[in-house]
Amino acid sequence: MSSMLKAPPSNNFRPKLNFLSGGCRARRQCNISFGSGVNVAFSKPRTSVPLVLCMSTPTTTTTQHQVTPMSKHNDVAIMVNGCTGKMGKAVINAADSAGLHIIPVSFGSVEEAEQTVEVCGKEILVHGPSDKESVLASVFDEHPNMIVVDYTVPAAVNDNAELYSKVGVPFVMGTTGGDRDRLYKTVENSNVYAVISPQMGKQVVAFLAAMEIMAEQFPEAFSGYSLQVLESHQAGKLDTSGTAKAVISCFQKLGVSFDMDQIQMIRDPKQQIEMVGVPEEHLPGHAFHMYHLTSPDQTVSFEFQHNVCGRSIYAEGTVDAVLFLSKKVQSKADKRIYNMIDVLREGNMR
Repeated sequence: MSSMLKAPPSNNFRPKLNFLSGGCRARRQCNISFGSGVNVAFSKPRTSVPLVLCMSTPTTTTTQHQVTPMSKHNDVAIMVNGCTGKMGKAVINAADSAGLHIIPVSFGSVEEAEQTVEVCGKEILVHGPSDKESVLASVFDEHPNMIVVDYTVPAAVNDNAELYSKVGVPFVMGTTGGDRDRLYKTVENSNVYAVISPQMGKQVVAFLAAMEIMAEQFPEAFSGYSLQVLESHQAGKLDTSGTAKAVISCFQKLGVSFDMDQIQMIRDPKQQIEMVGVPEEHLPGHAFHMYHLTSPDQTVSFEFQHNVCGRSIYAEGTVDAVLFLSKKVQSKADKRIYNMIDVLREGNMR
């Protein structure tokens, strides 16, 4: 990886992938824009034929949805656990813009107990672990149409899911980590409604769905190819990206031999700027993923890349998941556990 180069500023935040490339670096490139910050770039080197798929957020700040009488959802109440974190705050802002009713209660750590957090003009009281069950039951009695959103920490995933299931409140689990098998078993046994997804970005989920379809329909299509993976996230993200694991799983079904411990995780801010090309202002919140496939004879390479700056893509997807789940609860749907693919297939996103 010593050949990593600093990427020049670009509206697409596309770091140079020379550190992943084994062939000649001279290229003729044609970028095709599909709107909404999504580009597909086809690059033709002299000695290989790489295909680059680039999904990036634009440099400009994402504009919040305009709230009109038709877009308000005042009948849906949302309680966001983890409101002291950046993701929790982003969800509250997105929910408020969509017209959801924000319940001024949240759960946090022992250190955060009894704090009052102000988000988009609303004061939210944070409760510690000791009184979570009584508080949740009381709030649920007062707001029977409530959906809980969880953006806490991996260590709290299973205990929180067991609490939501015990009280019977539907929830959207956006927190990564924890024992996922135990998580699903908990929800199945309780029969509560839930959307569980480690990836809430709608466009990224659509990309993952396309990867799954390719893996299912064309197994072993990349048999013999080697794979290199780099993922860069803010320094506070301790675990390996669940999205990267999902993409790699698809490549494995396509015949690529790769172990998850081969993923190169970049968490150092200096490396993120100089090696990966992350804009400095987005160091506190970003997700840059690069996947490089090379044929056995080194004559063909494929490069897949998706870059996300900020948290709005996840926050907006979370709000869509809340609205989706609320409809499933109201309609008393037979299915109880959903993911973001289900939300996408519903086709009623804002």
